Amino acid sequence: MARAAEPDKRIDPNDPRLTPDLIGHSNAESRLLDIWRRGRLAHAWLITGPRGVGKATLAYRFARFVLRHGVKEDSGPSLFGDAPAAPSSLHVGEDDPVFRQMAQGAHPGLKVLERPWDDKKGKRKTEIPVDDVRKLVPFFGTTAAGGGWRVAVVDTADDLNRNSANALLKILEEPPLRGLLILVSHAPGRLLPTIRSRCTHLALGPLDDGSVSRILAARLPELVTADRDALVRLAEGAPGRAIELAGEGGLDLYRQTAGLLAALPQIDVPGLHSFADQVARRGADEAYAAFIDLLLQWLARMVRRGAGRPLPEVVNGEGAVMDRLAAARPLDEWVDVWEKIRRLVARSDAVNLDRKQVVLSIFATLERAARADAPLTTAEQR
Repeated sequence: MARAAEPDKRIDPNDPRLTPDLIGHSNAESRLLDIWRRGRLAHAWLITGPRGVGKATLAYRFARFVLRHGVKEDSGPSLFGDAPAAPSSLHVGEDDPVFRQMAQGAHPGLKVLERPWDDKKGKRKTEIPVDDVRKLVPFFGTTAAGGGWRVAVVDTADDLNRNSANALLKILEEPPLRGLLILVSHAPGRLLPTIRSRCTHLALGPLDDGSVSRILAARLPELVTADRDALVRLAEGAPGRAIELAGEGGLDLYRQTAGLLAALPQIDVPGLHSFADQVARRGADEAYAAFIDLLLQWLARMVRRGAGRPLPEVVNGEGAVMDRLAAARPLDEWVDVWEKIRRLVARSDAVNLDRKQVVLSIFATLERAARADAPLTTAEQR
């Protein structure tokens, strides 16, 4: 089998392999379906777009379709001389054997390249190793049952290191017969130009709020309306991000962060220390990463608001807070603050600094920036 099923403790119910439907990307689906019908399918596709907009969901949806409809026997006429009706969408039902096999990681025609699981650390590794990419050579070298297709999904191509990217490039340079490579990428500009040039590009954009809300209602029906609406605003067109934040307590984390920011330039010292203990404690990797992401998002929203491109409030009254802070100093200096915080986090992760001190340092930077009469230090201006 191409990919062993993971233990139940690591199965994510929101995994795109388990998602039968795709909302909001009808144009992309129509393009793939039209090319398939015309028999002009490229051997490699690069699906790009913001994180969480549905790229992996589309990749696995198309993989299921190709594995379901790519068997030669299915494309010919029946015993009565009539050809089967051409599919009108990429949908493959949950009761279909192909769907079930893919959901279990047991379809022999599918190979998934993703960051492997690290049992010692209890999380995924940071890169896709070159040896995993090299396994594609024998995978594509064998003939699929019934003369069908073999499909490999790279989720994501951003996780390839230099050696694994070069190994993938060699496969792209010699495309296999009836073989399909689907690469998912959040940041295609970071990929090797030669990889990008050998793939057909399919870009997905953010979804409208109505589509994100429908996805949340279907996937997380237990959410109260107010929380769902707030997550929709936080997601900014990326339903996957909204689902991830809901699972990580991200909405409550955002509200706490917004509360601390609302007090600037004053700082609730006991409250800040309690908050820092919460997000920086041992084993709270997801909470810490979510806090950093949400804080940077809040600052970016503030800058956009100050530039005349406001977004709907996530927390009531935060618009007034953003206006007050944006008036404290020019927007370009707030952009510098955003960049300084991003660099501080990157450096601290590289040398494993105490995360609580990082959180406290971030708010010390924000406190100074919020005071109109307090010039930024030389370090903060760089």
